[in-house]
Amino acid sequence: MLSVTSSVISPTSEKGNILLVDDQPENLKLLSDLLEEQGYEVQQAINGVIALQAVAAGSPDVILLDIHMPELDGYTVCQKLKAHPQTQDIPVIFVSALDETWDKVKAFSVGGSDYITKPFKTVEVLARVENQLKVRHLQLKVKSLEQQLEEKNQQLQQLLQKL
Repeated sequence: MLSVTSSVISPTSEKGNILLVDDQPENLKLLSDLLEEQGYEVQQAINGVIALQAVAAGSPDVILLDIHMPELDGYTVCQKLKAHPQTQDIPVIFVSALDETWDKVKAFSVGGSDYITKPFKTVEVLARVENQLKVRHLQLKVKSLEQQLEEKNQQLQQLLQKL
């Protein structure tokens, strides 16, 4: 059984930190090689249980998640991630051979941010990952600005009370 491998997720990666989750080692290698060549930090998990452990150990910027896996399927993993405040905003891109509309709709209904059908084109994977990273970084910036605004409002309220 393959456990969490490759680079450790680190908030210092310039391009982004990506968690790949797939029960097929050849799929993990293909995606990992592609993303690492582009400068991404990549972590791998071979099933949903290991994926949840990896996310708990360090929050990735984006998760690429297969649907059909042993122990926990991708839909369940995504639901668990979206149920917790610390992980609910991590974009999840489903990567699956399932190409029926219903499968895609279900992926979005459990909180998926995007969906890539296997076999995939590398240019599509890179474009979708980059798009989700942009969204993620903007979300984090908005949260930071909201926190700063709240702090300034509290300071202002304290000053007004002194008057």
